[in-house]
Amino acid sequence: MRYIVDHLPPGTTIKRQLLITNRTDETRRIDVYPAAATVEGSGFKFGEGRAANELTSWITLDKSAVEVEAWGEARVLATVTVPPPASRGERYGVIWASAKSEPRDGGEVTQIHRVGVRMYLDIGPGGEPVSDFSIGELRPARGPEGVPTVTAQVTNTGGRAIDLTGSIALSDGPADSRAGPFPVGQGVTLPPGGSGQVVARLPAELPNGPWKIEVNLESGMVKRSITAQIQFPDPGQVGERGSVISRMTSVWTVGAAITGLLLLTGLAVLARRSRRQSPRPPTDAPRERVPAGR
Repeated sequence: MRYIVDHLPPGTTIKRQLLITNRTDETRRIDVYPAAATVEGSGFKFGEGRAANELTSWITLDKSAVEVEAWGEARVLATVTVPPPASRGERYGVIWASAKSEPRDGGEVTQIHRVGVRMYLDIGPGGEPVSDFSIGELRPARGPEGVPTVTAQVTNTGGRAIDLTGSIALSDGPADSRAGPFPVGQGVTLPPGGSGQVVARLPAELPNGPWKIEVNLESGMVKRSITAQIQFPDPGQVGERGSVISRMTSVWTVGAAITGLLLLTGLAVLARRSRRQSPRPPTDAPRERVPAGR
């Protein structure tokens, strides 16, 4: 798991233990720090360097850096203290573990490798807002090179940010053929009330159809499916929207605290929970290679 996610009343304090693992053959100095993030443009966006926001001002770490031996581990305790006057709403951030590489002989370029645990904190009295989303229009298309795609329009109808994963499968095609399942592109995060698109790329040799398509998307314990009839167009064109056959919804509600696990070659971070189970599913970890000076 790759997140710290919770619903917290103002005045609450929580603690999370980060386990940092060095998966290299050398002792490494690892800097650990919180930084700002936002959800915009259908994605979870990380601030530059050590950019701050309201959430980062609530976070304290018992260590700002650790020396981790080859194939060793170190622990850092993160404390989040929500001030009593904090206003209602979601806050986003990330806790980074960052390691610098030494310049090669005769070189002047230093690389910084970062891996982090995303933070989604909802602030407000009472229980956690419901998470939910709806799948709207399905649109088949083919690129100029003939690669088919299916785009699904998704709207966040709940009160928490959602991270979308899922797949599509095709059936009842020419000669009763089937294809898939194919994964949808990851990295789509929508704030409450936000809309965006998830896209699945399919093999170029796939015939135009017609096909029956089943789209299965999920965010945490909320799963939605839609079945429709589609036909892919010729290369370079966008097809008619799918004709919906059926829709299905599955929702499991559990408490809202979080844990997190993020991996990067040579470096790993694990945030251990101290409260309830997380409703949010694993998605791509925030990974970043940045030039020195960020």
